[in-house]
Amino acid sequence: MRHPKRVLRNAILLAAILSVGGASAQNRDDAVFPETAAKVAVVIDGKTGGVLFEKNGRAPFPPASLAKIMTAEILFGALASGQFAPDAALPVSTHAWRTGGAPSRTATMFAAVRSDVPVDALAQGLVVQAANDAAIVIAEHMDGSERAFADRMNREAEAIGMTDSRFVNPTGLPEGGQEVTARDMAILARHIRYTYPERYALYAQPQFEWNKILQRNRNPLLGTVPGATGMATGFSPEGGYSIVGVVEGEGGRLTILVLAGLDKEQSRLRETVALADWAGSAFEEKAIFSAGATIADAPVFGGVAASVPLVLDEDLVALVPKRHPEVVSASVHYDTPLRAPVRKGDRIGTVELRIDNRFSLERELRAGEDVGEGTFASRAVDAMHELAFGWIRSL
Repeated sequence: MRHPKRVLRNAILLAAILSVGGASAQNRDDAVFPETAAKVAVVIDGKTGGVLFEKNGRAPFPPASLAKIMTAEILFGALASGQFAPDAALPVSTHAWRTGGAPSRTATMFAAVRSDVPVDALAQGLVVQAANDAAIVIAEHMDGSERAFADRMNREAEAIGMTDSRFVNPTGLPEGGQEVTARDMAILARHIRYTYPERYALYAQPQFEWNKILQRNRNPLLGTVPGATGMATGFSPEGGYSIVGVVEGEGGRLTILVLAGLDKEQSRLRETVALADWAGSAFEEKAIFSAGATIADAPVFGGVAASVPLVLDEDLVALVPKRHPEVVSASVHYDTPLRAPVRKGDRIGTVELRIDNRFSLERELRAGEDVGEGTFASRAVDAMHELAFGWIRSL
């Protein structure tokens, strides 16, 4: 039997935000969200994971070179675990050279066929130049083939929460069945930035030389947007021009932007810069709820107490619009009926934060107290109450 989901709208949150200052409802005529020419766009706050802007965030598009961000994630993990040493040399196969090297006329680090290239150099070629030969060399060494490596990519994507993307090769070169979403790519970018900060620094490296050929970083945000530190661009005839960008500001602010479906390189840069400027200026950080504070009281059936307080493990901090704090709301979600016994710390549900009725973030809620089983008589009364109201809800 599927239990109904109980939703509690929490007016305390709105009141708390409005009480700390900022604009009132008189500014509500101003647009909360900007327009963008991108067919697909997601902007998230890297610190909290909160979604600040979304347009078709779950619409699939071909990743093109953005697929190499996942290849890099796997390489960084292998380096962190000791599976690879940075100075270990990997062989360049004929397939890697022909498919991703100089003969391919695609993005390449110009690794020579049947040569050995250090892992550290492959990492720079993969990240700075989006080199296809580097991606294939890494894939072949780790799993024997691009196809087997793609299986690893998909397992890793699922593990970090990328629910709507599928990879079929390590390069993003055209091949059927390969697609990603903006939401998933934002999750991936955030994961790499915080999990592998030292390796992530490669994305800001301005240039890299191999085989006496100097190539500059392909990310147009570097040197254009203050605080830009990454990440990668892509293009396919079907998906247009795409980008994953990371911009870091004062106070630990970190903004991740994913755009796709743009018709020109210039449009990609213009729209990304516009959204980065908006995100940097339109929001401010607010402490919404404190750890341990009661967010809501959930009814408990058959217990010594009629309800249990729901609390957070950590403070809930979020970015809220400076000019429109009144559009921020929250709701508490949990499965009902909630039956005794309930133990302090049990996961009960979630609190969801929304901006202008668009999802921004959610956090787990836990029981703030123990609620033991009540007497037989009290349990019987609660059972009758739930039976009666269950029938009413089903009508």
